[in-house]
Amino acid sequence: MIKAVVLLSGGLDSATCAAQAIADGYQVTALSFDYGQRHDRELKAAADIVAALGIAEHRVINVNLAQWGGSSLTDESWSLPTDGVKTDEIPSTYVPGRNTVFIAIALSLAEAIEAKAIYLGINAVDYSGYPDCRPAYLSAFQSLAALSSKAGLAGEAPALVAPLVMDSKVDIVKRALRLGVPIEKTWSCYQGDPQPCGVCDSCRIRDDALIKAGRQDLATRRS
Repeated sequence: MIKAVVLLSGGLDSATCAAQAIADGYQVTALSFDYGQRHDRELKAAADIVAALGIAEHRVINVNLAQWGGSSLTDESWSLPTDGVKTDEIPSTYVPGRNTVFIAIALSLAEAIEAKAIYLGINAVDYSGYPDCRPAYLSAFQSLAALSSKAGLAGEAPALVAPLVMDSKVDIVKRALRLGVPIEKTWSCYQGDPQPCGVCDSCRIRDDALIKAGRQDLATRRS
């Protein structure tokens, strides 16, 4: 089978992305990162998703971005935002360079295992203003992939595939349901408590989408 690397955080978007890669006919290698985030709850979710989707290979890479902080996800002295998503500012949960580091490592892995695609769960619609979740960013990285590797020089650079990039969060939930994603096993909360907090930006976006998609039973809040 043709191989693909899927960046798998353990959240709803990346799990849906992994399921889409499988549906597209790829043999998936899941790639997750222990990057010094506040908790390992999402990594446990990633392992659960790998098992549920029958993915044979799951690599977890340690790259400690918390050494220099710069984000409320990697520096516990910063407060996590709980006031709702603001459309006019990039929130403190933005991790400097995170996607750039992750995709660079994914390109290395993809070339080593001769994967033809890298699937990314980035989204430019219902997102928190992150600059590295935009189509322009993805396009620039695709150009870099063609220039920066032996595979690229041979015209065989892996395709960077972002199937959710222009989907609304409701669209993503509906796609996840169609693909049989175990939504209950995914983790999107910025906190690492036994249950999602329901008030962080990520929980709010996720819950709103689940409720609008008719899956109130899967939301943190039930009304």
